[in-house]
Amino acid sequence: MIKIGQGFDLHKLVNDRPLIIGGVIIPFDKGLLGHSDADVLLHAITDALIGAAGLGDIGAIFPDTEDKYKDANSRTFLREIGHKLKSEHGYMVNNIDATVIIEKPKLREYIDLMRQNIADDLEIHLEQVNIKAKTSEGIGIVGQGLAAIAQAVVLLIK
Repeated sequence: MIKIGQGFDLHKLVNDRPLIIGGVIIPFDKGLLGHSDADVLLHAITDALIGAAGLGDIGAIFPDTEDKYKDANSRTFLREIGHKLKSEHGYMVNNIDATVIIEKPKLREYIDLMRQNIADDLEIHLEQVNIKAKTSEGIGIVGQGLAAIAQAVVLLIK
């Protein structure tokens, strides 16, 4: 059985927070606001995995109303879902294709490390993870430097 899932996440950029995308701390004067570490990329990928398996969404499994998820490292969410899909549901990740949309900073130099983090956390090969970084050409909340967005598509095989 083959299942496809898509994920989306958006977080506001604010002062006094670290910028963490794909499990990488990126030097920048702003970070993403959220209950956890607000890693838009890992949230979108985790949500895509959950959706592909028909298990709801990230907010249902890791609710922002629970204190134990306050400032949580989103890599733990990804690892937990990856393990659950494999051990409890018999799914394996075939591939992931994700896009981060942020005006600044440029992410090119961090993408390989992001890919490696995701591959390590899901126990898959690096070649199964693709990440693209885009800007919104100065348009909208992303273009104005107010937010970052991530989208992901995953293919699971049972």
